[in-house]
Amino acid sequence: MANMNIQDRAQYERPDLGAPDRTLRVTSRRSVIVFVALASVLLAALVYAVAWGINGWPQGLVLGVIVLTTIGLMIAVSPTRRG
Repeated sequence: MANMNIQDRAQYERPDLGAPDRTLRVTSRRSVIVFVALASVLLAALVYAVAWGINGWPQGLVLGVIVLTTIGLMIAVSPTRRG
């Protein structure tokens, strides 16, 4: 970047070239509402099935560790994380 003039550097550092676009663009909010509703129903069914499938505290402990590890991974790879 040392050999660039101000116009070259400004072109290189444009937001659309710096990082991928992660915004949600939809023409209708209805499709997003339908998706969220279906995902919520599916999540509720899965939570219900898991709650009835746990046999004792060791399985609950393993499930808790898996959930906490997943949350930690989501925090670690978050694009908004500093440092």
